[in-house]
Amino acid sequence: MQQTYSSKQKLRQFLTILWPILVTQVGYNAMNLFDTIMSGRAGTDDLAGVAIGSSLWMPAYVALTGILIAVTPVVSQLVGAGRTEGIAPSVTQALYLSAVIAVVVYGIGALALDPILGFMQLDPEVRDIAKHYLIGLSYGILPLFLSGVIRNYFDAQGYTRVTMAIVLFAVPCNIVLNYLLIFGKLGFPAMGGVGAGYATAATYWLILALSVFLCFRLEAPRAQRLLRRWPVPSPRAFKELLGIGVPIGLSIFFEASIFSVVTLLMGTTFDTVTIASHQAAISFAALLFMMPLSISMALTILVGFEIGAGRPGDARQYSRIGIVAAVGIIAAAAVVLFFNRALVASWFTEAPDVAEMTQRFLIFVIFFQLSDAAQASLQGALRGYKDVTVPFVIALVAYWLIGIPAGYGLSWTALGPFGYWIGITAGLTVAAIGFAIRLRRVQANARREAAAD
Repeated sequence: MQQTYSSKQKLRQFLTILWPILVTQVGYNAMNLFDTIMSGRAGTDDLAGVAIGSSLWMPAYVALTGILIAVTPVVSQLVGAGRTEGIAPSVTQALYLSAVIAVVVYGIGALALDPILGFMQLDPEVRDIAKHYLIGLSYGILPLFLSGVIRNYFDAQGYTRVTMAIVLFAVPCNIVLNYLLIFGKLGFPAMGGVGAGYATAATYWLILALSVFLCFRLEAPRAQRLLRRWPVPSPRAFKELLGIGVPIGLSIFFEASIFSVVTLLMGTTFDTVTIASHQAAISFAALLFMMPLSISMALTILVGFEIGAGRPGDARQYSRIGIVAAVGIIAAAAVVLFFNRALVASWFTEAPDVAEMTQRFLIFVIFFQLSDAAQASLQGALRGYKDVTVPFVIALVAYWLIGIPAGYGLSWTALGPFGYWIGITAGLTVAAIGFAIRLRRVQANARREAAAD
């Protein structure tokens, strides 16, 4: 990354940082998408089981990996300030922290998985698939968190093409492993939806191996001596990372948990067809969300770089570029989805009843995506300023005190399961408004501080 002097230069650098992040995010999401699609081909019970398993895992996954996003603003501001000697120690401490988080997740999962699944009123076959899908996936938790730290390290310095290359190599491997383990090809057992969990875990180990290999091959990590020096774990460093990362992780959790809580609530009220259709719509919505999410991540990098260099005006210009791009692109995608929702539904299932209901859910996807794009890009800019505590409170109120209660109440009306999606949209809209107000205040404070210096 480098200093820019015009809007054209900023747009060019923004796109240079953005497009590899987008490809990477689509790649990671594609693994979950192919888990869903290929499990659906194995049967409706497999699709529903993977849906329940994913709904239990995804809130924990996004919250915990959200904590590790703290690496991005820390490293990007160090780069902007020219203090590259502090990068490797910060990343090493983040690796220690990610290992601790993985151990905690294993412990919680061992204690809580059976009680949670037992609480839900699921068909025995669906419950069994969900449980063993998560057990298979659990073998990849440690490498997932470790490689996530390394990915944030590369991205924060603008080396987004490195993580893109890793994922482009890993995704085809995941598809092949899914094919072998779900359908029992080339002598492997036919595990159905359960096989998708083991395939994804193996892919996470591959991603970690490639990430470590590149740390020893590329010039930047070699010059910074990343992974070559291992200082003792530092409680002070953990506190700094957690001070930034925990509010980020909780904010992401509050958003992601809306979808998972809705799926779990549906599991206690609606039938398997409704759960499967809802999961298919969510999976496609998550794929669309990769664009605003990628823009959000690019904004965190670029805003952090400019703030670290003491250029709040440039940071504000990047924020404006990213927010307009996120909302505009999703608006165009919504139009395309409206006219092609039958085609999209056919990707997930061959069952006519599931396909028909999926199309109805996709209508609601169109409306909530606009608010989702706005709130994601606004949060990305705020993280670049290391402003995370107030956005966490806004997310808590918008998603849990407005979105979920509104959706639950509407689900008991004639809207049925679609009422949940209206509640989600309401929560996202309130969050976007709150983040916009907060960003204006943070930018004004940054201008005053720069003028005082």
